[in-house]
Amino acid sequence: MKKVRDVIGIDVSKDALDVTLYHSKQHAVFSNDEQGYHDLIIWSKRHLATTEYFFCFENTGNYSLKLSIFLSSLSLVYVEESPLRIKRSTGLSREKTDKLDSYMIARFGWMYREELEPSNVKPKEFQEIGRLLALRDQLVRDRSGLKSTLKEQQHLLSSPSTDACCKILERSIKHISKQVLSIEKRMKDLLKTNDKLQHNYELLRTVKGVGLILSCQLLYHTSNFMKFNNWRSFSSYCGIAPFEYSSGSSIRRRKQSHYIGDRKMKTLLSMAAVSAIQSDQELKNYYHRKLEEGKHKMIALNNVRNKILARSFAVIKRGPPFVNIAAVNF
Repeated sequence: MKKVRDVIGIDVSKDALDVTLYHSKQHAVFSNDEQGYHDLIIWSKRHLATTEYFFCFENTGNYSLKLSIFLSSLSLVYVEESPLRIKRSTGLSREKTDKLDSYMIARFGWMYREELEPSNVKPKEFQEIGRLLALRDQLVRDRSGLKSTLKEQQHLLSSPSTDACCKILERSIKHISKQVLSIEKRMKDLLKTNDKLQHNYELLRTVKGVGLILSCQLLYHTSNFMKFNNWRSFSSYCGIAPFEYSSGSSIRRRKQSHYIGDRKMKTLLSMAAVSAIQSDQELKNYYHRKLEEGKHKMIALNNVRNKILARSFAVIKRGPPFVNIAAVNF
């Protein structure tokens, strides 16, 4: 976006939008709803001296989603950026207000205008898959908490099978389990509504260790493998790609993953790696070979996580399902 002449920075909160024009530093506050969006467009056109501009704001989940949909419906250019990247670009700041945040967002957009790419709203099926995955995670966490409480109750009581609290907990756990299954069924039905999604889902399921949830998460985060060019860039996004750490002649650390990354994807890939080591002879041999080389268990496991990502991207890019050559030869 090299032809840009101004940037509109927006700090999005639950109820309001704090808006600042970068060059003129004009500031205004609008409601985070349909009427507020229309008022924002009218105000922007009245105070901007150019038509070559774009909106810049942080990705704040559901709070910014409505704004993204509205701007896309009007074919207006906007950039929805990671809050962490914007925060790290601001430098040292002792004050924090919504007005200042909107200016710093506008400043970020202006500084990196040549590097930034316009954002797009995910299709409706992706949006629903994302909501279903988030709801399922919440229900699974709630169920785990109830199971832990039930276990404690059963340990304390002499006859837990007749205790009213235990019965209520068991019914609640059973109900949540049914809701989790219902969500998983809905996700499968959604995948069937899109031929490309369904095809890629079936390819992913041929990779050992990749189940329904990891497949849906991969499809969602990669926008059906259109957002990332290769598995290495997605590995970096997840926080499992090893990076060098050295400085001068004295600091020489081993390569290690950065702590910044998608924690949910990292956890799912860890679970997939543990499962794959048990069910895939090739990955099992690979894992133990790394251990014999003196690698730490977590480093060897991280290597398996990257192997699974590499296989997943390979089957999508090349087309045919994954075939375990070692198993075929055996």
